Amino acid sequence: MSIFPRISMKPEVTEYLRSVFLNKEAVAAVGHQEAELHFQRLLLCLSHPPSHTCVRASTHLAPLEEIRHELREELKKQQARSSSAEEIQIVPHPRVEDVLLLPVDGPRPVTQLSSEVVVGAQCGSAVLRGAHVFHPGITASPKYMKIGDAVSVFSDLEGRCTRGAFSFQGNKVFVGNGVAEMDRSRIFATDEPPRGVGVRMVEPLYQSPSFDGVLPSLVFLQNLPSVVAGHVLGPRPGERILDMCAAPGGKTCHIAALMEDQGEVVALDRIRNKIERIRQNAQMLHLKSVKAYCFNSVQAVSDDPSQETEGPPFPPESFDRVLLDAPCSGLGRRPNMSCTWSLKEICSYPPLQRKLFHAAVQLLKKGGVLVYSTCTVTLAENEEQVAWALKTFPDLTLQPQEPHIGAEGMLGAGLSAEQLRLLQRFRPELSWEQTDATAPVACRADGDTIGFFIAKFLKN
Repeated sequence: MSIFPRISMKPEVTEYLRSVFLNKEAVAAVGHQEAELHFQRLLLCLSHPPSHTCVRASTHLAPLEEIRHELREELKKQQARSSSAEEIQIVPHPRVEDVLLLPVDGPRPVTQLSSEVVVGAQCGSAVLRGAHVFHPGITASPKYMKIGDAVSVFSDLEGRCTRGAFSFQGNKVFVGNGVAEMDRSRIFATDEPPRGVGVRMVEPLYQSPSFDGVLPSLVFLQNLPSVVAGHVLGPRPGERILDMCAAPGGKTCHIAALMEDQGEVVALDRIRNKIERIRQNAQMLHLKSVKAYCFNSVQAVSDDPSQETEGPPFPPESFDRVLLDAPCSGLGRRPNMSCTWSLKEICSYPPLQRKLFHAAVQLLKKGGVLVYSTCTVTLAENEEQVAWALKTFPDLTLQPQEPHIGAEGMLGAGLSAEQLRLLQRFRPELSWEQTDATAPVACRADGDTIGFFIAKFLKN
């Protein structure tokens, strides 16, 4: 049984999600008890990392087997530094040709120490996925902590720990043990903020490799469903493709790689420093076809269709394919031990998603492909958006997806059985704690992912 509690949410949000999973169609199909079980499993599995780390290989730069070999050698060096003798398993995904899978070991039995370091929730989640603790994530540490001290690391679930505190008694959860790489005085210095690792994890609850600085041009950490979305889009060399909400650029760079860096991938995002991150990722992966602009995609359609411009806004029907990986409530992200959002915040996304959808359809050429995706689990942001889009845009039709390794769409939005089969929803609650440990790695990895949704449309 897991040592983690289920994800902590406001009661109103919990009841809203329950209503999603126990809607009339779902209860009629599987029964009230089974639908409730799915919901409770979801709340539990969201606080844990997926069972595998997914790495997207830069197969536009080197063959997969060559990258796999180099990655194994790099991780062996990492193991040697940590005195670990465990053999690293790196398995190619059988249906996604640029993905390597590394099983995650955990939760493991780790004894808590008397000295405690407290980190923010985002940092705690990163630790659960194999990261060390970098200094900005630390909010509290023992008064006399020095380099080399053994400490237990706790994640502050509600963001209530005051930076610079000596201890914290609020809502926190243990994520593993580590060794201090900085003195307390340096971590909380005000004149010259330090850089680098503050606590090096030596006994994490979930054991998986740290990819900090590991083959940065050849491997890219990316959740499996996100990689699948790029393949579903199906980019081809020479096309012009739009990524509407592109930061931090993982999908943008994947699209460019799938096009063999031949053509043009336009990446838009509203936040300027995120655009720089996209450019840095493209440069690191040796991709020259990416053009990133700081721009609000809602306004990306030009009022003057005759005006040809390199950057936004663009004339209607400017792109062969459009990826709308929409801003969403993010309720499928893992691990996520605490959600502090209100129901009002969670319900604020569908109107924005529909505005972006309007722009996407206008910018797409006739005969072009639009892929809509989110990393959330609600009906309102997923299947209900598909039903709305099909009604609002008669020239859109749903298309089969390849690869299709997730589940079909969820009942409750009034879509037909055939329409649901064409959708792809990754539902970790359906497989979590049920997957046969002897099953092939890819089978386990395909089920135990983040929560994610993909719909593919053709503009007729």
